[in-house]
Amino acid sequence: MELLTIGAFSKACRLSPKALRLYDELELLRPTRVDPDTGYRYYAVEQLERARLVAWLRRLGMPLASIRQVCALPPAAAAREIRAYWARIERETAVRRDLAEFLVDHLTAEPRKDTAMLELRYCARSDTGRVRPANQDTAYAGTRLLAVADGCGPAGALASSAAVEALKFLENEELPAGSVLNLLEEAVRGATEAVRDVAGGSDTVGTTLTALLWTGSRLALVHIGDSRAYLLRDGGLFRITHDHTVVQSMIDEGRLTPEEATTHPHPALLLKALSGGTPAIPDLKLHDALPGDRYLLCSDGLSGVVPDARITHLLSTAPTPDTAVHTLITEANTAGGPDNVSCVVADVVETTA
Repeated sequence: MELLTIGAFSKACRLSPKALRLYDELELLRPTRVDPDTGYRYYAVEQLERARLVAWLRRLGMPLASIRQVCALPPAAAAREIRAYWARIERETAVRRDLAEFLVDHLTAEPRKDTAMLELRYCARSDTGRVRPANQDTAYAGTRLLAVADGCGPAGALASSAAVEALKFLENEELPAGSVLNLLEEAVRGATEAVRDVAGGSDTVGTTLTALLWTGSRLALVHIGDSRAYLLRDGGLFRITHDHTVVQSMIDEGRLTPEEATTHPHPALLLKALSGGTPAIPDLKLHDALPGDRYLLCSDGLSGVVPDARITHLLSTAPTPDTAVHTLITEANTAGGPDNVSCVVADVVETTA
C-alpha cells in the first residue's frame, strides 16, 4: 500500500495539514498510519477521494457532523443528502435576501409626501369540515395580525389555540420598523412555549403556524408547517410559503414530481411544527404591500382539496374578504371536506387621512 506523508497528502487533496489534524481528531478522516515515535501521520492514496469529498463539502459550508454522515453513505444516497442540504441553504438564503432588501429599502426610502395610508380589511373563519368529529384549527384576523394554525394529536385544538393566542399581544405592541422580524421571531418563541405547556413534553401534540403581521406598509410573515399563505396580485396567485413536509422535501430534492405528490399516501407528514419536542426554526419574510393586494392564509383542509386554479378564481371574483372566506370553505366542503378547513382573507386598501 502506497503511503503519503501528511504534507504530500495535503497538496494532493487541497486540505491543509491543520485541517487534516482536526479531521483526524474528529474521526472524520483518520490517517492510515501514525508513527508511534514521532506521531507523524501517513495517508493511503486510496483516501484521496474521501479527502477531496470532505474538502468540497467544506467549501459548500456543510457542517462537519453532516459531512461525516454524507461520507458514510453510498454515492447515490450521498448525492441525495447533498441535494437536500443545498435546497435548505437556498431557502435560508432567500429569507436573508428578503431581510437585506427590506433593510436597504428602509434605510434609503424617501419620506412619503402624500397623505394616503394603507389598512387591512379582513375576515377569518374555521370550519370542522364533513369528516372530522372535531375542529383542531384556529383562525384569527385583527387590525394587525392574521393567523392560521392547524393542530394535531390528542390536544391539537388546544395547541393551535395556544399558538395563536401567544401572538395576539402583537395587536397592541409597538412595531419598530427595523426589527419587526426580530419581534415576530420572539413572539414565536412564546408560542412554542405555550404549545409545549399544552403538549406536556409530548412530540405527538403540536400545530402548524402561519401568520402575517401588518406594519402599515409591509406584512411580516412567520411560517412553520404546511398551512399556507398566498398573495393575489393583478389577477395572479402566488404562494409565499414553503411547505415543511416530507413530500415537499422530496419534490425539492427531485425525488418526486409535483404531479406524483398529489397521490402520495402521506402528503401531510410534517418536518416542522410547534410541538412538545425540539423547537422548530420558523421561516421569516417581509412583503411590501400594494393597494389591491389580497392575502389568503389557510390550513391544508383547503389547499389539499381545492386546486390553485380554483382558489385563484374564487379569490378573484369574491367582492369582499367575508364573501371570499365563506366561498372557499364551501368549496372545500363540497369537495368532500375531509379535514378541518380554516381561511383568513385580508385586502390591502388605501385610505386618505
